[in-house]
Amino acid sequence: MATKTYEFERWAVEQIREARQRIKAELSKVIVGQEDVIEHLVIAVLSGGHCLITGAPGLAKTLLVKSLAQLFHLKFQRIQFTPDLMPADITGTEILQETDGQRQMVFVKGPVFANMILADEINRTPPKTQAALLEAMQEHHVTAVGVCYPLSEPFYVFATQNPIEMEGTYPLPEAQLDRFMFNVWIDYLSEDDEIAVVSRTTATDTQPLEQIFSGQDLLRFHDVVRKVPVAEDVVRYAVRLAAASRPGPENNLDFVNDWVTWGAGLRASQYMVLGAKARALLYGRSHANFDDVRALAHPVLRHRILINYRAEADGVNVGNLIDRLLKSIRENVTK
Repeated sequence: MATKTYEFERWAVEQIREARQRIKAELSKVIVGQEDVIEHLVIAVLSGGHCLITGAPGLAKTLLVKSLAQLFHLKFQRIQFTPDLMPADITGTEILQETDGQRQMVFVKGPVFANMILADEINRTPPKTQAALLEAMQEHHVTAVGVCYPLSEPFYVFATQNPIEMEGTYPLPEAQLDRFMFNVWIDYLSEDDEIAVVSRTTATDTQPLEQIFSGQDLLRFHDVVRKVPVAEDVVRYAVRLAAASRPGPENNLDFVNDWVTWGAGLRASQYMVLGAKARALLYGRSHANFDDVRALAHPVLRHRILINYRAEADGVNVGNLIDRLLKSIRENVTK
């Protein structure tokens, strides 16, 4: 049994390493640029994590998530979040159905019963409806009228939000933000990449995407990723990085105490280590290192750190603060 497990893990590690270039090649058929964004989303998929995707309209957020679902042969559902969306519109509802002359209540599953959910503009729906996703994201099941309905595995929630149009929106509560492994920012393309997008989307040539893995493969990869070894110093670095973002009398970083209202919690260090394991496999390494943690610090921490009015007055954003954290904690840990 041990030999078979070892052989499978060796096969899985090799498959993940090779998949990095295959995924890049396939997605390049429909997506131009955005290499860091794609890498972060793939790491989340291999780790079994959810993603919050932030970017202006028209940057192919929906197309990117849908293309990932096609590559991994996952059932995809897009839910458009609007102010009048109700929780039952997501999870499902009971209806009265007549069968053989008898009436009974039957649960009709909602769109959340899929492998990959795109919660489009999630911040446009009230908190009550946003919370309908909490149980699904954390427990991978839905409870309706006292009955628990398991969701299909693997299960991912990729939510999008628009950072520039805030009227009529409902900011996500911290408890729900913390369930997202990454907050991935999608920025505008360079001029050459934008020309390539315009040329491609105004022509008739389209190339179909080829399936790379199945959902069952991803479930096996989740297990393999968690078995990747990480040195205690690397784990300690991730823990210290998250802890250093929390203001308080025990924090000796003055800029954190001056600019931060609330810092990252335990899930931040967990996701940095888990993501570092997946990133190591993508790059063909059998163990995670400091560089893997540092590479994922921004997407893991940016939605978990709440800056105050003083930071805004000083022209400091969350990205600047994370850069300073990386510099400070890197120097302290590696001495």
